[in-house]
Amino acid sequence: MSGTDPEKTLLLVDGSSYLYRAYHALPELRSPKTGEPTGAIYGVLNMLRKLATDYKAQARAAIFDAKGRTFRDEVYPEYKATRTAMPDDLSRQVEPLYEAVKALGWPFLSIEGVEADDVIATLVAQASQRGWRTVISTGDKDLTQLVDERTLWINTMSNERLDV
Repeated sequence: MSGTDPEKTLLLVDGSSYLYRAYHALPELRSPKTGEPTGAIYGVLNMLRKLATDYKAQARAAIFDAKGRTFRDEVYPEYKATRTAMPDDLSRQVEPLYEAVKALGWPFLSIEGVEADDVIATLVAQASQRGWRTVISTGDKDLTQLVDERTLWINTMSNERLDV
């Protein structure tokens, strides 16, 4: 991401947000041969294809939460303490989705100890410092606080769009 061309755009996808949204929004889909769940994979991959078509970015990445605890858990032990565990049918789709995202040619980021939204916020700040525009694609409204004259927030599942 070098250069200061004002037309350069970085497309960041909150993969973890879309993984959960696709899982809960789509009907239960399964592989015809093995019966493995595939609905979340199908939903996320379709969304990535649509984004690649709709937003001609010079750089892009799909960002996912890493397994395990984050620095927020260390600071506040009750952080997300009431959140339920990932359903088994969803957890079985995570690794195959990661492989499919990479196979589509999307740079894949998952940083141990850091949530996807924190990675996205860092990348937005770095892009802005370099004069790039950023498009954040997520269902997480917490990330709308990053919107400014160079950063757009979109949610492909609800067709919401937030600019300055």
